[in-house]
Amino acid sequence: MTADLFHFIRKSRRLAFGSACGALMLAMPGAFAQDVTAPPAENATANEIQQFCTNIADAARDQRYLLQRKDLETLKVSVDERISVLEQRRAEYEDWLKRRNDFLKQAELGLVDIYKAMKPDDAAGKLEMVRPEIAAAIVMRLPARQSSLILGEMSDEKAAVLTNIISSASDPNTSKEPS
Repeated sequence: MTADLFHFIRKSRRLAFGSACGALMLAMPGAFAQDVTAPPAENATANEIQQFCTNIADAARDQRYLLQRKDLETLKVSVDERISVLEQRRAEYEDWLKRRNDFLKQAELGLVDIYKAMKPDDAAGKLEMVRPEIAAAIVMRLPARQSSLILGEMSDEKAAVLTNIISSASDPNTSKEPS
């Protein structure tokens, strides 16, 4: 019987110790508490789920639109900056192109004056060595009498090439735009 009594006391102590530990754990602040979302209710109906999704759909769509709008505004600023840089570069290029064309006109006028002062046989020999487009431009700007003398002194092939270039340049159906 004493053995049963000792067994009962041991059980009581274990039970008291377990209860004390449980009470202590309940008395502690939420230090050990976990932030766990509640699992979906098992008895939730499809209608309640549909209603929940419908209720948050507008807010989610609005948030998505706000994010897309922000992205589009960022892209617009980036595109505007690039357009500004391109406009600046285009203006620089147009200025450079104008200066280049002015220089070429001056150089061309100077070349015409040089060839105008040359003898036809000398001018023909020199123009045969120049690119045909440049030679044709010079011959076009010379007086007709001098141009005919120069073309007469050139080889037949070169004179034919220059004549073709000159005739296509004076064709009104030829586009003035290089594109």
